[in-house]
Amino acid sequence: MDTCRSQDEISAKLLAAATDEVLVTAAKLGDRPAFAELWERHSNKAFKIAYWITRNREDAEDVIQDAWTKAYVHLKSFDGRARFSTWITRIAINTALMTLRRKRVHREISTESSDGETWHQLKIADQTKDVEQHCLRQESLEHNACNLRSKAYPAACGRNSSIK
Repeated sequence: MDTCRSQDEISAKLLAAATDEVLVTAAKLGDRPAFAELWERHSNKAFKIAYWITRNREDAEDVIQDAWTKAYVHLKSFDGRARFSTWITRIAINTALMTLRRKRVHREISTESSDGETWHQLKIADQTKDVEQHCLRQESLEHNACNLRSKAYPAACGRNSSIK
């Protein structure tokens, strides 16, 4: 049992001492602990950038999860021209921007709030009354304008001034 623990400690120390390039190469070959070490090194910075872009912790967490999933799936396409940290940061930025675009198209507003213990339905004022009043005012203005025109021009508004 001590042998396994000491081997794990040695492996952890080797991973921590390895460069990103070595870890990427190992991760491409299927070494999951190597990818986990990359995550340990770079997830905090990527999260901060995602949070800065989304301004929302939950969205930033979703962004980071998606970004690291994309990085894992496409790791074999990483060619090493840029540093791994640059690559994962760019993936996080692009994922965060796509999240904002999706939210802009499908804006969600919760109608519930919580005081910590219970949930409450928010009351939203019915704006239809104002719309109806606006339409009535507009119709009244049009009607009055038509009456004024019909007095000045008997054929206006389809009315004959001789017929009352």
